[in-house]
Amino acid sequence: MSAHIKSGGLIISGDNEVREDGLFLLGASALLDYVSASLVTFSDAWMSYDLKGRAQPAVHAANASRLAAALRDLSEALGSETDPDDPTYFGKPTDTGIDNYFDRDGAASDVWGSFEIPYRYSNFTHAPGFGRIGYARSADGEVQYIPVHGEHGLLGYLWASDAENAASFEPRDVGNEECYEVGLLWLDRLRSAHDRGLSPSQALAALADLTDGNGLDTLSLPTLRKLASGG
Repeated sequence: MSAHIKSGGLIISGDNEVREDGLFLLGASALLDYVSASLVTFSDAWMSYDLKGRAQPAVHAANASRLAAALRDLSEALGSETDPDDPTYFGKPTDTGIDNYFDRDGAASDVWGSFEIPYRYSNFTHAPGFGRIGYARSADGEVQYIPVHGEHGLLGYLWASDAENAASFEPRDVGNEECYEVGLLWLDRLRSAHDRGLSPSQALAALADLTDGNGLDTLSLPTLRKLASGG
């Protein structure tokens, strides 16, 4: 059996303490006589360099020792040694925290740009599941599209192609949290439209009423992607 709970926490930045929701995931599991606990963090504040490879000595100095203390206290409370898990593409867990990756030239690796951005973008270009559930998310020919705006400006483009049974959202900046989350919301809406039996163009027409765009236009998908990226 196993159980997990997400917890918020404080990140120290300069003279400020910022509370972040979902900062940790604390888990426990039991199998026969073996009991273990795990602590997962969703922040790079404990690292010498952030996930983009930028030095953050003040942030690291203010926070790394706090994570080390939490791991030590957890180990003592459970009467068990800390056993770092396998490395992820974000960093390498240690007994006291997390180490960065470094390139051959000694510079800290930009793992955000190398791994997280492509992973996020793949959500918009590849339909999920072995059967490619829902509309296809890529097209070779022209697509109809409409811009989607948010509070801070253009977030991306909603597009559809009946000829290739395809429809998706092309994000303006997948690294931007607002843009990414809004994009995922539009993918969910497209999936619902597909499940209702709407063609891609019918789905686009229905969902266009939920945007503040100025009407449908047509472009090739590669050109639309360049437009979204600012090219």
